[in-house]
Amino acid sequence: MKIEDFFNQPNIVDLSFFNFRNAITAAYFANDALQVQKVNDNFQSFFPVLGNITNVYFPHVLEQLGVPGSQIEEFVTKISEQGSVLIPEVHIIIGDEERVFSLLSTRTHDEAFSYLNGVQGQFVDRTAEWNLKKEREALLEEKLRDREVIEEKSRQLEDLATKLAKYLSPQIYQSIFSEAPGQSKAHARKNLTVFFSDIVQFTDLSDTLEPERLAVVINSYLSEMASIALDCGGTIDKFIGDAILVFFGDPESDGEMEDALKCLEMAIRMQQRVSELQKYWKKQGVSRGLHVRMGITTGYCTVGNFGSEQRLDYTVLGSPVNLAARLQAMADPDGILIDDATHSLVNEQVDCEAADEIMPKGFVRPVQIFRVGEFRDRDHVDQRQRLYRAGERVEVNIIDSSDIRAAIAELRAIQLEFEERLEKTRVFQV
Repeated sequence: MKIEDFFNQPNIVDLSFFNFRNAITAAYFANDALQVQKVNDNFQSFFPVLGNITNVYFPHVLEQLGVPGSQIEEFVTKISEQGSVLIPEVHIIIGDEERVFSLLSTRTHDEAFSYLNGVQGQFVDRTAEWNLKKEREALLEEKLRDREVIEEKSRQLEDLATKLAKYLSPQIYQSIFSEAPGQSKAHARKNLTVFFSDIVQFTDLSDTLEPERLAVVINSYLSEMASIALDCGGTIDKFIGDAILVFFGDPESDGEMEDALKCLEMAIRMQQRVSELQKYWKKQGVSRGLHVRMGITTGYCTVGNFGSEQRLDYTVLGSPVNLAARLQAMADPDGILIDDATHSLVNEQVDCEAADEIMPKGFVRPVQIFRVGEFRDRDHVDQRQRLYRAGERVEVNIIDSSDIRAAIAELRAIQLEFEERLEKTRVFQV
């Protein structure tokens, strides 16, 4: 006889199942044929729809609970081949509520009691944990959506700021966007050097030139002039058609004399750049080229935001602005006129020639005006960036100075092309 014959089988099964009897999980024991032999009280309370399942094939129990066929097949396969199985997420509808369980099962083996050989397992209720996980995932998804919205809004704001920056001088742009919320820059009275320029007979040119070519000409002109103005530290007030208004001394100033010298340096560089681009503009249909008049004055102006509630301009007002416009109108083509106040600041460093004494309308005293020559310091003149070179065999004129690296790349490409052509010529001669 075997030792198991001396013991009562139901009692031994009960004894082996003792640890699961009061467990908080839904525990079961099935024989080798996967027929349920024992379940604890929680099994009945977890799944009241089942009723008595003694000697019922356990996969059929799973099927009755509504467990998907794929998970039932996984249970049968793994318990047969591996001897254990863990299905971490089993969704079961109990009443009107969806609950989530983990199903853990393993084969048991006992040499003394063969009827203990079978499968022990349990359903662990993870509904609360799963709900928390869902809430966490929902929060994470919402956070990700919020982050995506924020990133998209940031991109839109950056794009808007980039576009807006093209309509404002960098100094004004920085001044406006550095203000605290609700704070508005007050008007101020400052001693400024004001520059005004205009293209000679531009109205005639705009009437005769095709719109597309006119746009190319005026945009290239304004782009190059604006680049020089910014490089010299000027604040671009506005473009009025082909006219340009620039001032020095606000928002930042290097002192009255330095502001005036920077303005004259800008004007001279502008005239030189206009001269360099004449051939390009003539190719665009400007047969007589472009010629620019310039006027520069120094004096106290009111600077700040002017306009309506719907639209504001950060600009300068005052007699120096009006006088600069009048000097521009009086200047010779490609000439620069300055008033006596500007002359007194720059005459030691810049060659100037007395031109005339005028009595502008609205002024109480005559104004001596001067024609601007060149800076006396040759080192100062020689350090200027030159975008035009003409040698004995090669002439180079950089049309767009906004991207020098691109221009250098084009020059290298041309060099390689000529070297390749030269090499082919040598091979042909040989």
